[in-house]
Amino acid sequence: MARILCFDYGAKRVGIAVTDEQRIISSPLETYDTDKIFDFIDSYTDTNNVDLFLVGLPTNLKGLETDATKITTDFIEKLREKYKQIDIETYDERFTSKIARDSLIFLGKNKKYRRKKSNIDKVSASIILQSYLQRNS
Repeated sequence: MARILCFDYGAKRVGIAVTDEQRIISSPLETYDTDKIFDFIDSYTDTNNVDLFLVGLPTNLKGLETDATKITTDFIEKLREKYKQIDIETYDERFTSKIARDSLIFLGKNKKYRRKKSNIDKVSASIILQSYLQRNS
């Protein structure tokens, strides 16, 4: 079975998570600068079997679009154009940054580690992906 690659897309950084080949577990993978994300995706898909991109879709508390929604949908359109053979789905990403921060505290990570936004971004992507897996199992 192919992996799912998940993106927590932002204006500056993209948090990335991936499943195992059986699609049971989500793991934080990496955080990349937004302008280098397609270099990462090219490299990753060249060496790994990926058949689904999952993108966290930001909305406000009422589920309505925000400025970040437009940035993310533009990213999704670029993914569709460049990787026509890979399916794309979106998933609600509300509260994932807060859950990620709380998870890092629970895991005993120090303040310096928790303050680094790139760590929050990749853990957020993993939370989005694990939630998707649980909902679709």
